[in-house]
Amino acid sequence: MAKKLNRQVICDVLIEKGREDKDIMVLCSDSSGSSSMTAFHKELPDQFIEVGIAEQNLVTISAGLASCGKKPFAVSPASFLSTRSMEQVKVDVGYSGTNVKLVGVSGGVSYGALGLTHHSVNDFATMGSNPGIRVYCPSDPVQTEKLTRALLEDEKGAYIRVGRYPSEYIYEEDVPFELNKAMKIREGKDAAIIACGEMVPYAVKAAELLAEEGIDASVIDMYCIKPIDREAVLEATKTGVIVTAEEHVAFGGLGSLVSQIVAEVGGAKVGSITLPDAPVIAGEQWEVFDYYGMNAEGIAKTVKEMLAK
Repeated sequence: MAKKLNRQVICDVLIEKGREDKDIMVLCSDSSGSSSMTAFHKELPDQFIEVGIAEQNLVTISAGLASCGKKPFAVSPASFLSTRSMEQVKVDVGYSGTNVKLVGVSGGVSYGALGLTHHSVNDFATMGSNPGIRVYCPSDPVQTEKLTRALLEDEKGAYIRVGRYPSEYIYEEDVPFELNKAMKIREGKDAAIIACGEMVPYAVKAAELLAEEGIDASVIDMYCIKPIDREAVLEATKTGVIVTAEEHVAFGGLGSLVSQIVAEVGGAKVGSITLPDAPVIAGEQWEVFDYYGMNAEGIAKTVKEMLAK
């Protein structure tokens, strides 16, 4: 199955649009290589700034550029961007209303073998808790491209998390896309699986496993963590069972947001597949997923357990 780096997709779109619009800029924190922004640097050097390992400066400089009419994309490993620069994100981007797009690369447990210091498993919560900051976690190259193009058309702050490894293609190029609207991959009447980012392919495979057992599960790609697509969640409650899957801790993530909506209206049981409230084991990303039951088999098992309750 064809795959491509989502961060490379972002770079490709920024190069294409940056040739036409000189206000588009990319800033990195000693991470142009790991962020796949080397090509942008080479082709559009006057629109690229390397700030070094200084994530706070990265965000503040980006905000300053945005206040002058530029369209900056601040790109850095998610584990550092979402923690070291929190005050700058809160004040200089969210509170100040500046048009800064924060791109966290190698998110979740992409840097699995490097351990807790390089994991970003609470970034949905930390970034999303700031007024004025939207949070996105695209699942495949097609969705990532459409999201990047859409964000280039507005003037609001946003945080986009992508993984480290090539992503499987889930969508066709002509798939309909609307900003802040979830994308339904599969229809189902017995249960609904709501996933985001790296977990979406696992959710699709889980639905296929469930279908083999006669269980009809829908799959919803909730790439928009904030603002979450409330209508899509309400629609999912009609199945009576919702299982969320995310590469994030339980607190303040996709599962928390879905549960909050369902608690307001009732009509469904909700189960959440997340990383634990503890230091995550060190290992390759797939090893971490397998260890915590965050693979296709684990998602399918949780759906069946929820149906049995």
